[in-house]
Amino acid sequence: MKQQMDDTGRKIRVAVVGASGYTGVELLRLLINHPAVEITALTSESYADSSIEEVFPSLFGMLKLTCKKFDPREVAKHADLIFLAVPHNTAMTAAVELLPLGRKVIDLSADFRLRDPAVYRQWYSVDHTAPELLKEAVYALPEFYRQQLTTARLAAVPGCYPTAVLLGLLPLFKRKVIDPDSLVIDAISGASGAGRKLDLPLHFSELEGNVKAYKVACHRHMPEIEQELSRCIGRDVLVTFTPHLVGTVRGILATITATLVTSKDVRELRALYQSWYQNEPFVRILPEGRFPETKQVRGSNFCDIGLAVDARTRRVIVVVAIDNLVKGASGQAIQAMNVMMGLDERAGLRLPPLFP
Repeated sequence: MKQQMDDTGRKIRVAVVGASGYTGVELLRLLINHPAVEITALTSESYADSSIEEVFPSLFGMLKLTCKKFDPREVAKHADLIFLAVPHNTAMTAAVELLPLGRKVIDLSADFRLRDPAVYRQWYSVDHTAPELLKEAVYALPEFYRQQLTTARLAAVPGCYPTAVLLGLLPLFKRKVIDPDSLVIDAISGASGAGRKLDLPLHFSELEGNVKAYKVACHRHMPEIEQELSRCIGRDVLVTFTPHLVGTVRGILATITATLVTSKDVRELRALYQSWYQNEPFVRILPEGRFPETKQVRGSNFCDIGLAVDARTRRVIVVVAIDNLVKGASGQAIQAMNVMMGLDERAGLRLPPLFP
């Protein structure tokens, strides 16, 4: 069992920059019960000088802190590690200010996920102002970058769609059993994936009872998926990725299909996945004939994976479910923190799914 405190025996002091968004409050929900953490500072530009209990009444009586405007020196004074739960093009500035102050930073935005500043410019329409940090930032998917995270001072939490897709695909890529040029990915997300901002398509009367494709062939998570798959096999990989929005709050369900290049039946593939993830506390490989559902992971850090093989077309079908706010964002950020700080990786995340 890994340590539950730092080397001095005290709790690790953490700050949440951008505490008033959905990923911010999800961080707080999980960190409040983390055995090795003390939440010491919160910031919010929209709710500066407001108690977090006022911003999120669900936290009433659980956290007595007031949100402040972001001041890097003030935040660093009170925290050993800082979560950046802010929009892209904002986190890069904050990280540049915080890292020289000797603090570890975990970014939940897109600012440090893409390693090439030209690709960032292409997909986010702004120049990256801290390109020197892109190669240093560790992609915070612990199941595949755990060793790099142990020495990281800057971690980039993957996007929610890429988390589901990469956990579903990377074992097949590592074992070279599929054609990398045959990938088709369809994924469905709840509305919280779009953040807390006001936006007409996300209003209840627009979204309830509806399912629609959006950002077809141009979603910003596509280059992130392609980057990591390309890194895995050492050559460029392109994917067909179609996201959908459904009238619910939480959850991602990704259905991935690819052509098999070796003769594998579903039992062999399940054995491959079980072997690959046997020591991973948050990846669950479902029994043959069962497939993931978003409700079965809601509120938890689990990633559920189910498999099928279509013998007629020689294609494998991988179905993956995560909670976009937990394993797809804040839970994964805490899992990365645990690795970075030498803690039990499961600390603060031993929550069963919310049901019903």
